[in-house]
Amino acid sequence: MKLCLAILFTAILLGMLAVTTYASLDCNILNVSRELLTDPWFHATLADAYFGFITFYVWVLYKEACWFRRVLWFVLIMMLGNMAMAVYVLLQLRKVNSGSDLSHVLLRQPAC
Repeated sequence: MKLCLAILFTAILLGMLAVTTYASLDCNILNVSRELLTDPWFHATLADAYFGFITFYVWVLYKEACWFRRVLWFVLIMMLGNMAMAVYVLLQLRKVNSGSDLSHVLLRQPAC
């Protein structure tokens, strides 16, 4: 199961890096048209993404006992979205010994 999750989140990270690089090379995000910025589906998609980031962050907030890490991961998740979320899960998976159950990935860490 650990290997499957590692493959999934590595694919998510690489996919997001690829699509972000492609989009960045095509057009600067600060130069998007006014038509896009006023499109209701753009607003809905952006809200959906950030609500998802906040949902994931609630788990990080529970899991991380150290306030510094909580703040750091909040900033990273809000700025980098799914890329930061994939990195967070991959870092958590690295802490799990092979043969151990995945409860260490889901449950709270000791204080920093």
